[in-house]
Amino acid sequence: MPGIDESLLEAMRLPGARSAAVVDWVSGLALGVAGEAPGGDHEAAACETAELARMVAEYRSFGPLTTARGPDGSTAAPAVEDVITTNADSYHLLRFVTGALDGSFFLHLWLARDEGNLALARMRLARIADRMVL
Repeated sequence: MPGIDESLLEAMRLPGARSAAVVDWVSGLALGVAGEAPGGDHEAAACETAELARMVAEYRSFGPLTTARGPDGSTAAPAVEDVITTNADSYHLLRFVTGALDGSFFLHLWLARDEGNLALARMRLARIADRMVL
């Protein structure tokens, strides 16, 4: 099972990938980053995307009141699987990592809109998140 660095490298191999990060959505800290930083600062990007992830994970209007369960029945992650933000030239895809420690981590993929394939990126990022070991 791949760790953080291997998972980020795999995410960066997606067509159009500009950056990838593993972020703790509770603290806003990046556990690992690859590629260029959205907005020029990896730490700021981690904090900002964590704020979005936290909002989606904690407000019940975005999903069921329950959390997802891991294969062993433990609480794994928020009921929301992923968040997609679209702008003029890129996509930001946040994928919650299930089964990781206390379930407070997500993968952030920044994808160039003209080079990337959002559907493919979403499927591959889900697979990466499911296999990743922290």
